[in-house]
Amino acid sequence: MQTCQLTTRRLCLRQWQAADLPVFAELNADPAVMEYFPRPLQSIESDAMANKCQQLIADRGWGFWAVSLREQSRFIGFAGLHQPSADLPFAPCVEVGWRLHRSFWGQGYATEAATEALRFAFEELALDEVVAFSAVANQRSRAVMARLGMTDTRANFRHPDIDPGHPLCEHVLYKITRSQWQAAHS
Repeated sequence: MQTCQLTTRRLCLRQWQAADLPVFAELNADPAVMEYFPRPLQSIESDAMANKCQQLIADRGWGFWAVSLREQSRFIGFAGLHQPSADLPFAPCVEVGWRLHRSFWGQGYATEAATEALRFAFEELALDEVVAFSAVANQRSRAVMARLGMTDTRANFRHPDIDPGHPLCEHVLYKITRSQWQAAHS
């Protein structure tokens, strides 16, 4: 078993493994998981995304980590930090994000993993601010952002990688600063 990079009570945020790819492809092909993305991903696209995540972690020591259950070493999705390459109106930035297999929704795993990623961002990387964004209609992700202590900036924007006429183009932007994080976790 590969050593964890970050751990929580129930989860391991770690480097990606080849065995993660089939489950990752399954969750990326699930219309419910991908409801707030322009479309589900094909296996080849999913594999490329996992490989990119793996390479970014290898290059800088952090990123969108593979998430597995500590007790079972079972891969359930990803969570972590990312520097978006899209031409976002608030770039450059570091975002916190997550995507979990549907069978693991509603159990607090996204919040638990993202909380650990934020701890790493503020305590290890000493970032001043972390953002999160999603399609306006994505109430589940917005609820996680709120549970993380992030604030809706009310500065909605059109995601540059989504067709302007697409119903998912408009995104919300949430933020949390290091001082807000420290105040909530002192």
